[in-house]
Amino acid sequence: MRQEDRDTLLSFEAAVAEIPQVVQAQRLFGDPDYLLRVLTADLTAYQRLEDDHLATLPGIQRLTSTLVMKQVVDSRPVLGPAHRTPYRS
Repeated sequence: MRQEDRDTLLSFEAAVAEIPQVVQAQRLFGDPDYLLRVLTADLTAYQRLEDDHLATLPGIQRLTSTLVMKQVVDSRPVLGPAHRTPYRS
């Protein structure tokens, strides 16, 4: 984020919430400030999303993109401490 004042952060978060391709958005400690998971049909659609929407969000200083190559573990349920078993090899 270029600016991290309350109004800029709230405006950014409200704008992100309005973008249907954003399937998850998280504010982080440290750098980067936010992690957005987006879903598009293809790279061309992603490029349009970044150019037309993500790059214009309030307070944006820099965008860094990472593409998923392969799902290794997908949507594993999170278990509480009582349900955990020790790791065994």
